[in-house]
Amino acid sequence: MNEPQKSSGIPLIIIGAVLIAAFIGAYWYYNSAKPKPGNSNNTSNTPVNMTKTPVTTTSLGATPPNMLGSPTAAVTVEEFADFQCGACASVHPTMKELQSLYGSRIRFIFRNFPLAIPAHDKSYEAAAAAEAAGMQDRNKFWAMQDQLFTNQQAWTANPNYRDMWADYAQKIGLDVERFKSDMAGKDAKFRVDADLQRGRGMSINSTPSLFVNGKSIPLDLIKIENLRQVIDAEIQNAIKAQPAPQAANTANAPAKALNAAGSNK
Repeated sequence: MNEPQKSSGIPLIIIGAVLIAAFIGAYWYYNSAKPKPGNSNNTSNTPVNMTKTPVTTTSLGATPPNMLGSPTAAVTVEEFADFQCGACASVHPTMKELQSLYGSRIRFIFRNFPLAIPAHDKSYEAAAAAEAAGMQDRNKFWAMQDQLFTNQQAWTANPNYRDMWADYAQKIGLDVERFKSDMAGKDAKFRVDADLQRGRGMSINSTPSLFVNGKSIPLDLIKIENLRQVIDAEIQNAIKAQPAPQAANTANAPAKALNAAGSNK
């Protein structure tokens, strides 16, 4: 009678080896995925992640630009916005607070960037309206800009929106008839088109788009606390980049003092 053939232990050895290898691999992956001491990925201290390289273009935009602050400031804040853009209206108070906080320490530039989409069917005309106000007085541009953003929902839904803009023009002290003429004229549209060309040169395709010294700020980080952090850092960098004042040449100071004393005798 034949005895039953004993089964080989080799398959069990192979299975055991596979399990051990899997365990070692899992352990290695777990340890490699853990953050290393002193090299944490936590970015809570640097919440604003700007693009590292400034965005540039040869298109200058409307010249002179709609600007507040100092033309020689070390920090330039440039906003591209659409007057029918809800997000642009939402960040408008933040932009005003920024201008108030920094004043002449920054150069704030507003660029018209009306989006060519059906939902923004009045945005190009609105940009021309703001420019028409500025053609009477540069300060009136900002007054009209404020009216357009503050009352955005009202005029957007009104088929007689041009009449509403004329009311805004009267409210801020413009010559209304001239305002209407300039809004329909080529000069206001030329300035809007120049800003559009600059924005396209910077690959902008949405609004609002905000840049600090040419570095893009993500939309979800356009908050006053984040912007202050970025601008303060740029101001400090500008201060550090300035050449140190040369020490006064005191080598001949004693001789000069003696000569001065002798001349006073």
